[in-house]
Amino acid sequence: MGERPAAERLHDFQEVDGGLSPEEAVAEAGRCLQCKKPTCVRGCPVEIDIPAFIARIAEGDISGAARIIMENNLLPAICGRVCPQEIQCEGQCILGVKETPLRIGDLERFVADHERIQGPVIPLIAEPTGKRVVVVGSGPAGLTAAAELARLGHAVTVFESLHEPGGVLVYGIPAFRLPKEVVRAEIDQLRAMGVEIRTNHLAGTSVPVSDLLSYDAVFIGTGAGLPFFMKIPGEQLNGVYSANEFLTRVNLMHAELFPEYDTPMRHAGRVVVVGGGNVAMDAARVARRLGSRVTLVYRRREEDLPARRAEVIRAKEEGVEFVLCANPIRILGDPFVTGVECVRTEICDPDDTGRPEPAPVEGSNFVIDADMCIQAIGQGPNPLLIRKLEGIRYGRKGNIMVDEEGSTNLDRVFAAGDVATGAATVILAMGGAKKAARAIDRMLRGSNR
Repeated sequence: MGERPAAERLHDFQEVDGGLSPEEAVAEAGRCLQCKKPTCVRGCPVEIDIPAFIARIAEGDISGAARIIMENNLLPAICGRVCPQEIQCEGQCILGVKETPLRIGDLERFVADHERIQGPVIPLIAEPTGKRVVVVGSGPAGLTAAAELARLGHAVTVFESLHEPGGVLVYGIPAFRLPKEVVRAEIDQLRAMGVEIRTNHLAGTSVPVSDLLSYDAVFIGTGAGLPFFMKIPGEQLNGVYSANEFLTRVNLMHAELFPEYDTPMRHAGRVVVVGGGNVAMDAARVARRLGSRVTLVYRRREEDLPARRAEVIRAKEEGVEFVLCANPIRILGDPFVTGVECVRTEICDPDDTGRPEPAPVEGSNFVIDADMCIQAIGQGPNPLLIRKLEGIRYGRKGNIMVDEEGSTNLDRVFAAGDVATGAATVILAMGGAKKAARAIDRMLRGSNR
């Protein structure tokens, strides 16, 4: 796709990718082999009929393509931008055996953007069932569950603790990867379907658990907003942030525009970001746009980085320095951060997950000068609501225990997304939410279908 040059995009938060033109989309769709047994569909967590929508694009019927996508996915503009298609639908594309896989994600985005400009397509809504369902959280899982349940005829109310709906889509993912107007447009479509969204409502506190349980069913999609820290000396210093806090202050609360917006942010000349996932790349690239020199420290090799390859490449293009096979052991300063002490690592035998385990190299300590340290080493479910749901089972890391359909051990209470799986991808959260919504519908109808 047409990608803005790094020297240009570093000065704003506008989208990096320009998207496919109509001519490019039709030509790309024409590459599809229309396999009789499409493996790409097996790779899609929300079960989109990929060959069918691509065939419509090839014919020039973009609205027809949109209708096919929206039979299974009501957030296509979001998914087309942030889903890891390379390991899902595109990773299963038979074209990838000998050449470049079909650009399924780009085509999904093209269709969604076209339809947003033309006007939203509201899916058919079933006759009202008279049943009321409460959805807690308005991130990818919550929005998907709300959309599916509304489409099935149930009255849906969403409670969101923040002042804007969208969850990680608005507070976590920067606008240069996912423009906020794209998220708002797809949320507005849910409202047009009759979904009620109440912001500034913290379930379990301003909304008592008893109120939640008064609904016919409860869906919990509160995500994984509790950041993990390394638990090393110096984490109490001024200038140490979790990636969650740093990104929320900028993405949702406009800290980069202080004092125009009253959310302050420490402006640092030198920033160290710890981690190697997509959240770490987002934090590093945001810090570069705020004018900081950024060093990203990761304890394994470049080929072990869990972030999407495209985001690693873009981070490098934008001037992020990568220090690999290194791990912070102490943050220096008093009371403000002045540096991060690290130790070199060597790769040893694989751990329980099959990934190579890094080990410190004795005597290899070194210091990176820094005014700010952002830790992006993962996050887990926030316990605020979970601990108030008396008797609910949760795992060692705080995630709610569910069966394969999202049902918890509590009657009429379901969960999906990161609150159940731990931090994962947008599309996996959506896939889990779809299964849970179907299970809720069957329960409400007293059906085994």
